[in-house]
Amino acid sequence: MDNRIRKIVIVGGGTAGWMAAAAFSRLLGESFVEVVLIESDQIATVGVGEATIPPIRHFNDKLGLDEADFVRQTQASFKLGVDFQDWGTIGHRYFHAFGDFGADIEAVGAHHYWRKLQGLGEVFPLEDLSMPTMAAYRGKFIPPNPDPRSVMHDYSYAFHFDASLYARYLRGYAEARGVVRTEGRIVDVQLRGTDGFIEAVALDSGDRVEGDLFIDCSGFRGLLIEGALKTGYEDWSHWLPCDRAIAAPCASGGDGLTPYTRATARAAGWHWRIPLQHRTGNGYVHCSQFVGEDEAVSDLLSNLDGPLIGQPQTIHFTPGRRLKAWNRNCVAMGLASGFIEPLESTSINFIQTAIGRLLDFFPNKDFDPTLVDEFNRLSRQEMEQVRDFIILHYKLTDRTDSGLWDYCRAMAIPDGLAHKIEVFRRTGRVVMHEGDAFAVPSWLAIFQGLKAVPERYDPLVDRMSVEQIREVLAGRRAAILRAAEAMPGQQAFIDKFCRAELPAA
Repeated sequence: MDNRIRKIVIVGGGTAGWMAAAAFSRLLGESFVEVVLIESDQIATVGVGEATIPPIRHFNDKLGLDEADFVRQTQASFKLGVDFQDWGTIGHRYFHAFGDFGADIEAVGAHHYWRKLQGLGEVFPLEDLSMPTMAAYRGKFIPPNPDPRSVMHDYSYAFHFDASLYARYLRGYAEARGVVRTEGRIVDVQLRGTDGFIEAVALDSGDRVEGDLFIDCSGFRGLLIEGALKTGYEDWSHWLPCDRAIAAPCASGGDGLTPYTRATARAAGWHWRIPLQHRTGNGYVHCSQFVGEDEAVSDLLSNLDGPLIGQPQTIHFTPGRRLKAWNRNCVAMGLASGFIEPLESTSINFIQTAIGRLLDFFPNKDFDPTLVDEFNRLSRQEMEQVRDFIILHYKLTDRTDSGLWDYCRAMAIPDGLAHKIEVFRRTGRVVMHEGDAFAVPSWLAIFQGLKAVPERYDPLVDRMSVEQIREVLAGRRAAILRAAEAMPGQQAFIDKFCRAELPAA
């Protein structure tokens, strides 16, 4: 009996569908498995997931993409982190950088030494010890130095790009490697009577597409995972109350091509600003309980860098996850698997990790339930850890100017997150759990940025004298500042290495 998966059917295009198609075509190969992608030009994709985190570079590398060509083809810019404005209090700014606060000193995190000096009245921002933060604040960018002795070694970067152009780029890549795109709308999902597995999907053209493994990339509606298989959904609105997003791209302007995403807190949510080479992406993620749509649109449009391009697009969502990302012979990816607001640019990374996890657990036609259960356990764990990281941004606020911030400050939070906050506030240590998508420096950036100052530092810090600590940290700050000042601006770097052609007006 032939028990091997012979045909994968991907339902839906967009970023999720074409990332999956590109990865399968490269890493499985058309001689091993046939890959068919079904999408309809009549169905719009959300297409606003334009900011990423550093693992996207590993995905592109596995595909063998040339980075400069990818940047040009997707109108991309580089990203060193996220600039948070008005989150803790109005007028306050902090930065979540893709890098640490310097190497450990005598096996103890540098932030503990900073905390000791702070207690002695020697106050300077922890961000002074972050190379990518100091570069980003100055609009500078250059890739990290591979020499581990360099102050420019310990950071990473990601991208801002046009999601629709990325999908188009990957479509060309996948089709060149044997992926077959089928145009059409699915009008029926046919299940096997014996076990309820998906047997085929029927198209409005009358065609019937059979498959062994189905990938649901149909967006929020979850055509297969929910519409056909009734998997169920866990609602996280009580922790993440925002349920709307308005997207509105505009012409470039304002601060220009900054090497970071900006997230500015507003009375009922937050604005994003994502600079691309040919335009700037903007949006307002908000809670409909605290602001009407007309007011939200007006608020967003009054804070654009330049003239509006097109019409604002409103997206309704319920934060949460499918109870199973893998159900029978269907794996949901992207928005079909669940959604957490894009505050830390995790949406595309969820697609990437789902693809990698499926390849790690690639099944036969028997779909061993132990594989499926472990895939679902890891998927749930990943989403819960990201959920808690996002909740942290809201929970630690000191804002008292609106109903949303009052709610977030007072709301009950998951026990695991409450424990993390308590341990950090008491000891300055960050508790890490299996599946944490963000490492210690990321948690530190949010804790320190929202002024969660530890009561004490690691006692091992006292092995060094105050004069030694002062000298080491002063040296680091000076070296970082020199390096940041010497970097080229992001615009200059892009102009030299990877400038895209601007589209016709």
